[in-house]
Amino acid sequence: MLPALRRCRPGPVPLPALAAALRPGPVPGLCPGWSPRAVPARGRKTRHDPPAKSKAARVKLPPPVDPEELLVVLERYRQHRLVLSALRAEFRAEVLQRKQEERLAAAGSVEEQEEHRRLMAWNDEENARQQARREERVRREEEEQKRRKLEIAEKQARKMEAFQEEKEKEVLQLQEEAKNFITPENLEARIEECLDNPRNYNFAIDKDGRIVKRTVLS
Repeated sequence: MLPALRRCRPGPVPLPALAAALRPGPVPGLCPGWSPRAVPARGRKTRHDPPAKSKAARVKLPPPVDPEELLVVLERYRQHRLVLSALRAEFRAEVLQRKQEERLAAAGSVEEQEEHRRLMAWNDEENARQQARREERVRREEEEQKRRKLEIAEKQARKMEAFQEEKEKEVLQLQEEAKNFITPENLEARIEECLDNPRNYNFAIDKDGRIVKRTVLS
């Protein structure tokens, strides 16, 4: 590399060579292929350059995010934005009111100030009336919701009582039927009863369910 630098080291450059150096292309008398407009410089890679060998298999993954923490942060940001918007609106209303008062005071119009006070008083009264109506509507809606919940609870209670009564009836019926069950204690008596009272189930019936033919037990 040193011999190449020695070959490219410029010496005393005459004026014609200096004038030629201002034009594009190689400069006679200097390093071959060297031009002041094509000075090599190290910088960032272009988008067409391949990645480095040490980062060829690198996979960029986003940092892990905790869902619970993300929900908390989003909720706090939302509350922060709401508070700031409310403060901005309040300050903006105060500034506008102050400017309007200053403009009215500068104009010296007492009638306009009185009209403004009267309109503001009417506005306050209207806001109070609307707020009272809104509170009354909310109260009625809450009462209606409570009434509906109470009706639903009573209906569920009635359904549960009917269900319990039905189950109690089933249990009592099962207890009555259990009296005729065959147990190891009455097994012999049931066998003797069946032998003493034979029943013939080999018979034919018509469309009306009447027995028309029966075989004789042997």
